[in-house]
Amino acid sequence: MTQPSPAATVVGPLDEFPDGTARKVDVDGVPVAVVRIGDDVYAIGDTCSHQNVSLSEGEVWCDEREIECPKHSSTFSLETGVPTTLPATQPVPVYDAAVVDGDIVVSLRPSDDTEATR
Repeated sequence: MTQPSPAATVVGPLDEFPDGTARKVDVDGVPVAVVRIGDDVYAIGDTCSHQNVSLSEGEVWCDEREIECPKHSSTFSLETGVPTTLPATQPVPVYDAAVVDGDIVVSLRPSDDTEATR
């Protein structure tokens, strides 16, 4: 079983997040897009770095592990936050996410995968 980090917030039961979709949640006042792909969960800053648009309203590309901004179609890696298509050029934050006892928990501590993007 995965253990949550000390500052983890439960955002809801895994079974309430449909596979292949994103949902905007608020974690300590920070908008976060939580994405479920199968049994994997991802947490990424919900605001596109190109324009002030909610990424959770965009399409999830499951095979690529990316999310597409609904405004100008920039896509962002769910694992690193790095944009993979223009017009966005700046990454968005990626946070730790895990399933613990059937619940999705998110920590605002940046994910280890984002260290290289800073």
